[in-house]
Amino acid sequence: MLMKIIFFGTPDFATRPLDALITNNYSPIAIITQPDGEVGRKKMLVSPPVKITGQKHNIPIFQPETLKDDGFFEIFKNLNPDICIIGGYGKIIPKKYLDVPKFGFICIHPSLLPKYRGPSPIQGAILNGESETGITIIIIDSEVDHGPILSEEKYTLKPDIFKEDAEKEIWNLGAKLLIETLPKYIAKEITPQPQNHNQATFTKLLTRDDSHIDWSRSRQEIYNQIRALNPEPGTWTTWQDKILNIKKAVLIDGKLSLVTIQLEGKKETSMSDFLSGHPNFDISQLK
Repeated sequence: MLMKIIFFGTPDFATRPLDALITNNYSPIAIITQPDGEVGRKKMLVSPPVKITGQKHNIPIFQPETLKDDGFFEIFKNLNPDICIIGGYGKIIPKKYLDVPKFGFICIHPSLLPKYRGPSPIQGAILNGESETGITIIIIDSEVDHGPILSEEKYTLKPDIFKEDAEKEIWNLGAKLLIETLPKYIAKEITPQPQNHNQATFTKLLTRDDSHIDWSRSRQEIYNQIRALNPEPGTWTTWQDKILNIKKAVLIDGKLSLVTIQLEGKKETSMSDFLSGHPNFDISQLK
């Protein structure tokens, strides 16, 4: 069956399920992604990674400022999709969209739902010191990450893995699971399973306000914070009234050692190089 698929996605990790669709002859008829954004001090306009991937394959790209616009909804309806797939789009899909595709919307979510619903499930799992998380494919309903489950696969979170590496591995797993799930769902070989909403946990969008290190917490908790929040939004502390960004650290036998840092107004550097210029530095001085 030749399906008319629309893919919703924006960041780099969303290119993995998109690439998998294209490689496995499920190339979307259109991609909906967020508008180009300004990056860096020079505010250069940069396209989302999903847009760049789509353009390489000559897939039509749509970048609405909002999905609430009636004009864009008409464009969406006229595309007449059979199914829509969400892989990290970054915006909530209005309810009126959900009834347009014959097979609805399905979403790839990087946690074992109903745990870690919301925008930062991988960070949440690492922050909480989880040893296991996973990927879940659900049917979208009118609530966030709430719909029935089509498939899921577990993923072991190594105790020293950082969010960036875990994200790549989990989304690679998600791309594989999508290709396994999609034809079975269309053929009605899968019975969607409702989530146990009593077991739901939720995450929030993490910002620099969540990034300040509280040195009264355990070294394990601080290490989890550094692993979960780098590279974005990062983790920071203060030293001699200057912001010190902590980029990387290791925890060995309960001792936390800083590996890569960046002092306010300076370039990123290794801790060993920093100590050469600041021999009196001590981690106990951090606030």
